[in-house]
Amino acid sequence: MSFFASTPVDRMSGPYPRRWWALLVLCLSLLIVVMANTSLIVAAPDMTRDLGLDSSQLQWVIDGYTVPYAALMLLLGAVGDRYSRRGGLIAGLVVFAAGAVLGSTAHSANAVIAARAVMGVGAATIMPATLSLLVATFPRAERVRAITAWTATSGLAVAVGPLVAGWLLEHHAWGSTFLINIPIALVALVAALVLVPPSRAGRRGRLDLVGGLLSIVTVGSLVYAIIEGPHFGWGAGPVTGAVTAAIGLLLFVGWELRHPQPLVNVRMFRVRSFSGSMLAVLMFFLGTFGALYYATQHLQFVLGYGPLATGARLLPLAGAVFVGAALTGLATPRLGMKPMVVAGMAIGTAGVLLLTRIDAGSGYTDFLPSFLLLGFAIGLSVAPCTDTIMGLFPEDELGVGGGLNDTALELGGSLGIAVLGSILATTYRGNLTGAVGGHLPPEALHIAQDSVGGALAVAQRVAADPAGGPQRAGQLVAAAHRSFADAVAHTSLVGGTVMAVGAVLVLLILPGSGAGRRPVAGAEAHAGGADVAAPAGGEPAGQVPAGQGRAY
Repeated sequence: MSFFASTPVDRMSGPYPRRWWALLVLCLSLLIVVMANTSLIVAAPDMTRDLGLDSSQLQWVIDGYTVPYAALMLLLGAVGDRYSRRGGLIAGLVVFAAGAVLGSTAHSANAVIAARAVMGVGAATIMPATLSLLVATFPRAERVRAITAWTATSGLAVAVGPLVAGWLLEHHAWGSTFLINIPIALVALVAALVLVPPSRAGRRGRLDLVGGLLSIVTVGSLVYAIIEGPHFGWGAGPVTGAVTAAIGLLLFVGWELRHPQPLVNVRMFRVRSFSGSMLAVLMFFLGTFGALYYATQHLQFVLGYGPLATGARLLPLAGAVFVGAALTGLATPRLGMKPMVVAGMAIGTAGVLLLTRIDAGSGYTDFLPSFLLLGFAIGLSVAPCTDTIMGLFPEDELGVGGGLNDTALELGGSLGIAVLGSILATTYRGNLTGAVGGHLPPEALHIAQDSVGGALAVAQRVAADPAGGPQRAGQLVAAAHRSFADAVAHTSLVGGTVMAVGAVLVLLILPGSGAGRRPVAGAEAHAGGADVAAPAGGEPAGQVPAGQGRAY
């Protein structure tokens, strides 16, 4: 056997012998993509102090990664299908590592935002490649376990990112949180050449560049509007973004319906198992990322935990993901995907609603049940959703399928952070103004209203005044803690209600588990609208029809 994996998947006479090692490489690649966002949660305070970031700049340090990541996944997934999925993975790792180098040496807000944008382009190439390579490499009988491991890696990264970043920040500057990605990316790159087999679509036509451009405009404008509107007001920029996204969506759907080889077969959204699974993925990450966004702030600014201690306290969430993933691997084949997904959404909703109990006297143990329930819900339900989505795509469109799945994930996370974060900020601002509005100078009040971290900074300055400063500072800190805790409870009620509505919609949309499903492609999709059920005794769920995929 050659040292490098050189035999394409579609030329193998049986399952790839080193497929489980290849899965390890794909999961490692996925790990750094997700960690790049979650590690920033604990690195943000140090970056804000060193670079003098205002709230708008800090938001764009986070979302400079998110916008290109979400906008480019569909097109880059299709490029991988046409030319080389492994090549896409390797190219993405190179770009991602280059962005990390730039970020570690940046000395201004704009330089950090630019570096994060480069990393976002790399992530948009890596993410769909990992999922399409997984599905192409594993036979159907093993694919559920492989996708479960892939999903569990996402949950692990949610907790490990803050932990690793916190450990680094104990001894090094914030630039080290960028540098940690570089050796991991290099190891994954070399291992991909050795362990991941080449793969691309067997049937390759011209790439739908117009559809790709319209998808970038639509998703990019939508994510921009989601980010800017709730945080900075619905002025000309966000409204223009929302209108552009709506027009782009209409043009995209119209173009794709008429194109002989569309980037995305939009008729897939008439398939209930597909649309229900996409909605479930979006809602899971809306609730989880939104809750983590404000829970970690509470742990740091209200309870006073450092970056490392905050990361360590998120580890139970990762453990719960693995427990849920182990259970879903056993239960889904017996019960079907719909009961698992709906049960997971109900559990995740309960996890968010438990945070409505948070008040100024709450400690870490009041957050722990929510972390456990959210992690368990992700492990239980996201893997069946992803397996359903990918199983409905033929071999030639696996990169697009991965891009759609990952776009739903990223849109959900963006919505959770932006919308729930906006509700949190608005509620906190109103509470704090009512508590201390008449006792602070306008400039100090404005800083304190911006964030709980800003309030603590103002309190430090107030404490330096020998004429009653310590007492007034203590009152401000107590008011800020109380205002933020009340904002967490209020925001959790809104987030839990949204997730509950999503759970009901998923329950109504997903079909019963009695019928098998097979890929929807070509004439079937053009003729259909409902789920396409396999005939009795036919292909099991997601099986690639003869002539479209592997020899096994």
